[in-house]
Amino acid sequence: MVLPAKAENVAIVRHALAGLAEEVGMDELRVADLKTVVTEACMNVVVHAYRDGPGPLNVEARPDDHGLTVIVRDEGVGFRPQADSDRDSLRLGLSLIAALSGSFSISGGLDRGTEITMRLPLHGGSGDPVETKPIATTECTEVVLDSTELLTPVLARVVGALAARHDLSVDRVSDAILVSDAIAGAAPERFADGRVRLGFEEGPAGIDLRLGPMAPGAAADIRKDLEVPDLGGSLEALADELTVEKSDDGEYLIIRFVAAP
Repeated sequence: MVLPAKAENVAIVRHALAGLAEEVGMDELRVADLKTVVTEACMNVVVHAYRDGPGPLNVEARPDDHGLTVIVRDEGVGFRPQADSDRDSLRLGLSLIAALSGSFSISGGLDRGTEITMRLPLHGGSGDPVETKPIATTECTEVVLDSTELLTPVLARVVGALAARHDLSVDRVSDAILVSDAIAGAAPERFADGRVRLGFEEGPAGIDLRLGPMAPGAAADIRKDLEVPDLGGSLEALADELTVEKSDDGEYLIIRFVAAP
């Protein structure tokens, strides 16, 4: 995930990683630990990494048979985990991350950004950190999934969290989650390279979801799958707008949910 380092975006990261962790079989207590360490690491980026407005917060998560490795990166002034302010975090910094993680490491330097790698076992034990990737600066939230099987548990949680923090009614939040679930159920077989790229654009009017890239005609097929013949309609009607966008790398499905006027 790459998203602006803002306090309200930490919940988005937490929801997405919880969905991933539950899908790969992490037990309930470990999921709670995961939420805690991720919140602490991300909030330190939000509060301390950037001097002149929010920069990029990059979070990478890689599961394996025994655990989940999470990497939190920034491009700021450096990681400052001390409990020295009234910041909106757990105020325990590295000591808390060390206590709840199977293992962790931290690297970086003055004005060179910081990277913290945390490994949490599914049920116990630990493993080696994974290879990391460079950060990409963005003004919106982007999630890249290496497996289409992760689309369902991650998409609905992220959409639900985004919708809930905008001026959408409870019914509209439910609509957004229902449409997202239906799209996730119809979409996995349509990604030619097996990878899914999700873009979330937020604005005063609401949120836009950009899902792709897909093979030619796949987005139209998903729209057809949303039809409910027995009711004489389509789940597409629950979204304020649903369109297909063609790009050099394939088709994208654009879904818009508008806030209340």
